[in-house]
Amino acid sequence: MRVALICETFLPNVNGVVTTLCRILEYLQAEGYPALLFAPRGAPDTYAGAEIVPLHGVTFPPYPEIRVTLPQPGVSAHLQRFRPDIVHLVGPVIYGALAPAVVEGLRLPIISSYHTDFGAYTRHYGMGGLHGLVNFYLRWMHNRTRITLCPSTATLNSLRAQGFRRLKVWGRGVDTERFHPMHRSEAWRAAMGVRPGETLLVYVGRLAKEKRVDLLPEALRGLDNVRMVLVGDGPARIELQQQMQGMPVRFVGYLKGQELATAYASSDVFVFPSDTDTFGQVIQEAMASGLAVVGARSGGTLDLVQPHVTGCMFVPGVATDLRTQLRYLVNNPDHRAAIGQAGRAAAERRSWPSVIAELMGYYRHVVRRSPRSTRV
Repeated sequence: MRVALICETFLPNVNGVVTTLCRILEYLQAEGYPALLFAPRGAPDTYAGAEIVPLHGVTFPPYPEIRVTLPQPGVSAHLQRFRPDIVHLVGPVIYGALAPAVVEGLRLPIISSYHTDFGAYTRHYGMGGLHGLVNFYLRWMHNRTRITLCPSTATLNSLRAQGFRRLKVWGRGVDTERFHPMHRSEAWRAAMGVRPGETLLVYVGRLAKEKRVDLLPEALRGLDNVRMVLVGDGPARIELQQQMQGMPVRFVGYLKGQELATAYASSDVFVFPSDTDTFGQVIQEAMASGLAVVGARSGGTLDLVQPHVTGCMFVPGVATDLRTQLRYLVNNPDHRAAIGQAGRAAAERRSWPSVIAELMGYYRHVVRRSPRSTRV
């Protein structure tokens, strides 16, 4: 099978969409399936044997880390030369409006995967009046593809209620070798200023409004014998540093590879305040690292966290409830350890090979329903 993927974020960016794309390309290479990736300019020339075709883009002003890919020539010619069996539109935004028309013009089957709730993002960037328009646009775009793959049951139900059609749940995997409790380091804890008897909380992700990091300062107030490390960067970092000045908090920026694995495993509790994430890949990474998770009762967290078994949930947007759940885990280290062990066991059942194999099943289903005569 020959697979072409079109995306609007890739390396060197670090996020859940990029992680998913990397695992897909690695799987395709291992199975001997040729792949072609269209990605924003600045990405490497190749990855896992796949050629990467650069697409021009412009920076999204409210969020400089996002580059909006505009309609441009050349995509059709690359697809004609590559002759794919299927085209996968991964997390489409602006270019997603044109891609289905281009692909349909070549009479190729196309599917999409929904990764980011951009409608919810509008409320966090002072554009709440555009919420309905953004969702209308996303619905129109995704409904032009054969299947839209949703990362969680909550996302599927939400999209279905808004009129999205042909929806299927396709979760995400986690690397249980890279993220493992064995990477715990007392030296790393000491470097973060952790003292004997203190509980170390960790947040991993973008420091941005839609991630609800604004809840963290209030949630930490009143907690004793606690320190926190924030891994990541973003537009909310400066404001968050000002709000948390004088608190036992360390900002370490983005971490990758072994450094990230060590940060997870060397912590005690993972804090995930976001109520806009459609999945929450970092939750799985934390669980694989043996951490108890505290997450908002919404989105992908509902699929990943079993209350008081693999983590605790708080009322979305309520900092005092987040503090209550954190206090419980801080004051009950034995139960916290048991939750971490259960989370590790749950993560071991979500390997990337099995998840990508499920994706390949969707690919084959769509290709079988597309007559050979209609392909390039």
